[in-house]
Amino acid sequence: MQNSLVSILIPVKNTEKFLEECLDSILQQEYKNWEVLAIDDGSTDSSLSILKTYAKNCNKIKVYSNSGTGIIDALRLAYAKSTGNFITRMDSDDIMPKNKLSIMVESLTEKGTGYLATGKVHYFAKEGISNGYARYESWLNSLTEKGDNFKEIYKECVIPSPCWMVHKDDFDTSGAFFSSRYPEDYDLAFRFYKNDLKVIPCNIVLHHWRDYSYRTSRTSEHYAANYFIDLKMHYFLELDFNANRPLALWGAGNKGKEIAKILNSKNIPFTWHCDNPKKIGKEIYNKTLEHFNSISELQNPQCIITVANEEEQLKIKKFFLEKNKQQGKDYFIFC
Repeated sequence: MQNSLVSILIPVKNTEKFLEECLDSILQQEYKNWEVLAIDDGSTDSSLSILKTYAKNCNKIKVYSNSGTGIIDALRLAYAKSTGNFITRMDSDDIMPKNKLSIMVESLTEKGTGYLATGKVHYFAKEGISNGYARYESWLNSLTEKGDNFKEIYKECVIPSPCWMVHKDDFDTSGAFFSSRYPEDYDLAFRFYKNDLKVIPCNIVLHHWRDYSYRTSRTSEHYAANYFIDLKMHYFLELDFNANRPLALWGAGNKGKEIAKILNSKNIPFTWHCDNPKKIGKEIYNKTLEHFNSISELQNPQCIITVANEEEQLKIKKFFLEKNKQQGKDYFIFC
């Protein structure tokens, strides 16, 4: 399968400023056996015209107009038109290094089915990268180096949406783009996790990820915080929650409160804990907040952590490590 066809799925909407650079980076790939399925999602700028020009000059680039609305419908159409043995996604405002496809194909060919290829990412922006994106890049790349991405899947999306590749059979088994849940990239990462795909470690930057103020992930309601919490809880309750073990919630900030409301709405019993002296003993949603040490009194508990401070998270990890508890099995960091 070393020379298998790679299908590159690209949803496009109003990215005329960056689209040519994106397409040029694909044309310059060392690996040559690819096809582009570009779906214009109702662009009001010159994006569609640019796509058609490139398609006219390269028969490996195929252009369609979205028959539905939004990125999920665009991705569904792109996949329906694809014919490759390997499936990958690309964002129309980003850039591929020349070796991206060759490294991913080589990795998947060597490992076979049941594996997910990804790579390190590098954020760039005309205005410079915010501290939040810099920290996300560093955290994500540290996981990718070891292939430990799914270990912290409840914290944030652990598979970068434009930097993965899988065998078509594994993609189909994982549900392809049939799901309608947003954020769609995070939902897909959870389905890769559900399908028990193994991430192939990679220490090479394989994607240049562009940031700007009007990027879809910054402006669309589908990427608001409540969508992330709902998605995390949906998959936690489906995949990792054990109803035969007591459930503890650690953290009483906004995310902790949202998760408490979800648990209450589903009549799932839990104890609520924190390390803030001002909140301990306080009652919220008919639950009295207890000191986190009382988690030790529970018999083989599972614990959801909603403490965002990274230094505090290290202390929490130490707390559980001393009790021989494992992340991803006994405790789950949700932010």
